[in-house]
Amino acid sequence: MLQATKKTIRRLRDEMRLPADAKRERERDRAGLPPSDPGIARVIEEGVRWLARAQENSASSDGGVARQFSLVKGWGTSYPETTGYIVPTMIDYAEAHGADWALASARRMLDWLVAIQLADGAFQGGRIDSKPVVPVTFNTGQILIGLAAGARIDEAYRRPMERAADWLVETLDDDGCWRHHPSPWAMPGEKVYETHVSWGLFEAARVARDKAYGEAGLANVAWALSKTRDNGWPDLCCLTDPTRPLTHTLGYFLRGVLEAYRLSEQPELLEAARTTADGLMSALEDEGRLPGRLTADWRPAVDWVCLTGSVQVAHCWLLLYGFTGDERYREAGFAANRFVRRTIRIEGEDEVRGAVKGAFPVDGAYGTYQYLNWAAKFCVDSNQLEEDIRAA
Repeated sequence: MLQATKKTIRRLRDEMRLPADAKRERERDRAGLPPSDPGIARVIEEGVRWLARAQENSASSDGGVARQFSLVKGWGTSYPETTGYIVPTMIDYAEAHGADWALASARRMLDWLVAIQLADGAFQGGRIDSKPVVPVTFNTGQILIGLAAGARIDEAYRRPMERAADWLVETLDDDGCWRHHPSPWAMPGEKVYETHVSWGLFEAARVARDKAYGEAGLANVAWALSKTRDNGWPDLCCLTDPTRPLTHTLGYFLRGVLEAYRLSEQPELLEAARTTADGLMSALEDEGRLPGRLTADWRPAVDWVCLTGSVQVAHCWLLLYGFTGDERYREAGFAANRFVRRTIRIEGEDEVRGAVKGAFPVDGAYGTYQYLNWAAKFCVDSNQLEEDIRAA
């Protein structure tokens, strides 16, 4: 009874301290999904520009991208992990739109990442000001995606790319699992969503074709698939609760398997990806709503949406449409993208215009009251693929 009283007091105290903007956003979201879709092109443009503003407004002012804008605490410090995979989003936008400012933004990100690379070639976990500063497998793999994109436009980034990739290969266990450098901010144990680390190795393999990066990544994907059930459910797939993983980490897992197929064209990888994608599709609800956490029978575990996970999974469905021609994947991807677009404001204050919330409603238990840089990145990418499909 005492514990319950303390929780009630804390909840009331937190509610009293909640800024007016956060309360207003919560009430807007609780009123329901806005009816209007701002459109694909506008969401892409505003999303990329918000990412550039997140870089300029990072509390650490270093060239990296602020982890988040919080309706409670304002701009955060730079986040190396996600800055890494934001790089190709900025480069792709720059090349498609002739946007020199976006390319300059990507180069600042790359130069900052090179400057903070650890002596062994790895990268730290957490934000730039997080402690302890230790090499982390997952973060290194995400930054590798950006370094590989950088190496394709400038040879100067090739050596940092190879150092990061070499470290990942060297630290991979014989059975294909990374166990030695976990994140201090995730629960202990093996993680199958590190197939997304393998994606970094696949990108590096396309640049350095004489290296064994692709083989190492494929070994990890094979290990991860050995932990998958017959219905496509991946065990060991969450930062904090593998019995109810986030669609965010499920999206990481699925994207890694798809990238393994794209590299190798092994049919069994495509079949495995389809089984997981079909399970996720069975969880898709009206208006493109995908619950933010799921159980092993692909049923909803929470009543809020992880918007990051929604666009990640949407992107995977759209990739599968490209690989298979199965229109079910196209329509599911379009629906999930449309749901997320309807939560985005394309007018108003710089801090939130074009940004993507961690959860819908905004007080959901992922990135609560925050606009996350990786949510915007994955939203831009998925909508860009949708635009390409519609234009074909």
